Amino acid sequence: MNGCQGVDPKMPLGTIETRTFPAVLTPALAMERLNSAISELKSDPTPSFDSGIIRLQDASSNGSPICNIPNFPRCRSNNKLKQSTGFAPSSSTTHSLAVSSRDGAKTCSDAVKISWLTRSMGVLPLITMAVLLKTMWFLSKECPLIRAYGAIRFDGRATVSSEWEAFGSFYFIVPQVEFVELEGSSMLATTVAWDNALSWTYAQAISTLQATMRQVSSIVVELRKDVPITFIISNSHVPGKKSWDHAVNRALQMINRSNSALVKVVLARSSRVRTTTDIDPLTWLAHLQVGGENTYQFCLQPPDAPAFIGNSPEQLFHRNCLSICSEALAGTRARGRSKAIDLQITLELLSSPKEHHEFTVVRESIRRKLEASAVCNGVFIEPEKAIRKLPRVQHLYSRLTGKLKREDDEFDILSSLHPSPAVCGFPTEEARLLIAETEMFDRGMYAGPIGWFGGGESEFAVGIRSALVEKGLGALIYAGTGIVEGSNSFQEWEELELKTSQFTKLMKVEVPLLIPRKGESGTIHSN
Repeated sequence: MNGCQGVDPKMPLGTIETRTFPAVLTPALAMERLNSAISELKSDPTPSFDSGIIRLQDASSNGSPICNIPNFPRCRSNNKLKQSTGFAPSSSTTHSLAVSSRDGAKTCSDAVKISWLTRSMGVLPLITMAVLLKTMWFLSKECPLIRAYGAIRFDGRATVSSEWEAFGSFYFIVPQVEFVELEGSSMLATTVAWDNALSWTYAQAISTLQATMRQVSSIVVELRKDVPITFIISNSHVPGKKSWDHAVNRALQMINRSNSALVKVVLARSSRVRTTTDIDPLTWLAHLQVGGENTYQFCLQPPDAPAFIGNSPEQLFHRNCLSICSEALAGTRARGRSKAIDLQITLELLSSPKEHHEFTVVRESIRRKLEASAVCNGVFIEPEKAIRKLPRVQHLYSRLTGKLKREDDEFDILSSLHPSPAVCGFPTEEARLLIAETEMFDRGMYAGPIGWFGGGESEFAVGIRSALVEKGLGALIYAGTGIVEGSNSFQEWEELELKTSQFTKLMKVEVPLLIPRKGESGTIHSN
């Protein structure tokens, strides 16, 4: 993140407003209406304010005209009630992200399916900020759909590796252009932001937006939902199996020491997969959407950088005014091939002492963090322990709710809840230090917060079940597992395989070997 030196983030913007136009029949008409409105804004070259942000939005009755824009930095997210898609025209100053909540009733009106089409606003530090506080400066309850989307590293103190360099310690943007898919309709919206103190004038903002609109309207194609056949050339793990066994056994030795405070540590693995053809992150994510209920799907891609995609089942927190909720998620089992087998596995998960211990550590740690930080007046847990079933795995689950003492507590909430014991361990600092000593790769945004801030609402998921996808380099697939007393390195390795299978199932294990048989020139046979 860059910029915004010399600007007082406490100074209010000159104007913040949303202008909504009557619904039209098609997205094309909505595009035409917005272009006209932008031209009208341009006709006033000297606005009354030195800074401001204006959102223009127009609805149409057609809900799915824009699915994919090729060769653009882009983003997509999905959950059980709504779907999000985002794109950004490719240039050195563009950024893109979209992340949606899982509770449509609590976010955009009665929306059950939402998409964002995004492009950053040039070099304006509104988009590339050195401090998150600057992002909040552009948000207001009066314009709740103006949001800042982004992600934060798992460990901001760790050295940033080359593959994560474009993301920085954290990465947030406010969309310039959004495409919102509603149930049976859609909404196209644009945002104009300017600040003379940042040498980003109203005229520059308008001109950049018009250029973006021309790109968006000229390059639109249908998103592929089928995954093209991709063969794996190579697949390597960090750590490898032998090193993993050593790391788990070392962690268990520390946990079992009588003078050790460590109760749980989450160790992760990075798997580099190289493929015969480039992987389209949005195609992967669209395929995951098929069974994506109860998950946050996201894609974050800075300009000229890899795409960070994921299919996370874990909510870090959701704040709506003074109300807040969080989730405890721990313990993992595969789904059964039949209802009877699935029920048997569920009962085993519910009755396992080891899984119960791991889950209780996570749940009670989240409760204590909310209470001890003085963020909440009280915390309520319901259910105490239940099962969350996903297409390939199932977990122990609990929901925690409370009332905030103040509405401007996002940073207190983030610093209190992250890192979650579900992705770091307990106690937090002891687990973090062991992770830093043990893991030989950079987690980057994996297991970090990913979500959005709004004027009166915010929501973040935990960036797990994720991968970093880069053109020409295949993918880095991340997964972690909690180590507690009673853990077994072999079983934990199998759990890693289970968690990464949502990605590896989209690829063939090996390239077919095609060799001409002797005496049959011109004929190729597969051995």
